[in-house]
Amino acid sequence: MGLILALLLGAAAFFVAWNVSERHSRLERELVLRQQDSSALASEARLYAKQAQQGMLESAAKLALVEVRLAEVTLQRGQLEELLQSLTRSRDENLIVDIEAGIRVALQQNAITGSAEPLLTALKQADERLQRHAQTKFERVRRAIARDLDRVRAAGVADASSLAIKLDEAIRLVDELPLLVSVESRRASPRAPAPARPAPAGASGLGVPATPAAAGASAPGGVQPARSVGQSWDGAWERMIFEARSLIRVTRIDHAEAMLIAPEQAFFLKENLKLRLLNARLALLSRQFETAQSDLADARSALDRFFDRASKRTMLAQELVLQVAAQSRQLLVPRPDDTLAALAAAGAGR
Repeated sequence: MGLILALLLGAAAFFVAWNVSERHSRLERELVLRQQDSSALASEARLYAKQAQQGMLESAAKLALVEVRLAEVTLQRGQLEELLQSLTRSRDENLIVDIEAGIRVALQQNAITGSAEPLLTALKQADERLQRHAQTKFERVRRAIARDLDRVRAAGVADASSLAIKLDEAIRLVDELPLLVSVESRRASPRAPAPARPAPAGASGLGVPATPAAAGASAPGGVQPARSVGQSWDGAWERMIFEARSLIRVTRIDHAEAMLIAPEQAFFLKENLKLRLLNARLALLSRQFETAQSDLADARSALDRFFDRASKRTMLAQELVLQVAAQSRQLLVPRPDDTLAALAAAGAGR
């Protein structure tokens, strides 16, 4: 009985162990299958994620392209709207806008060049265009233009181009200017001796000057030779005075250093003067009037100290330098505020 019970227990234990083993085996197989499915699903998920990422990149590129196209369309739309507005604008509004644009461009040119000519030209053209329309609402604008024209003309702005031409002419004259030292040396050079004074006419009455020998031969009683000796002493005394005057000459010179210039230094003096004038020309073109005035003052000082002021060329060069110095001054061109305000009021319909 006990043996049978033991066998039954053993059989039951073996069945339970076999059942547990089978269940464990099924679980392992199921886990392996699920792991394989999970690996496949993970690979597929990675593939889908990669495809999704590529799709996002493509979408971002397409979106950027669409944004660029949208910006271009917006810009074209704005330009088209401006074009439509300009086309639908009336003739008077176009006239006011064109005049104002021309005046503002002239103001920019004035700021760049420093000349009042662009502004004067723009105001004159605006007045002529308004005069051709002959409308009463533009009379206020024309009066403002007339006031601004008077103000710009009264400013007296220096014309740099004409001043540069005058300086070029002065630079051209420098090589021909006579130095004071060369003029004084020519003045002090010995002159040819004066011809001897003719003696009284001879007995023949022909007016031929008689020599001392001939006078002695024709003189009665020895009186005439004594007279010829006196004339010879007078002639010798005059020649001595002439030689003394040719050796010594007194001249007033305001600047002593002008007479100490060596001939080889004259070239460098003239080149230095030309450099001063060229510096003044560059300063005028660059609107640096203080620098130009300084260089012109040095040039005037050199002309007064080292060159002959009695020469016509020197006087012409001094006159050109003085004209440039008098006209090269810093003056601001007044803005046409009255005209711009009148144009704005006319554009607003007031």
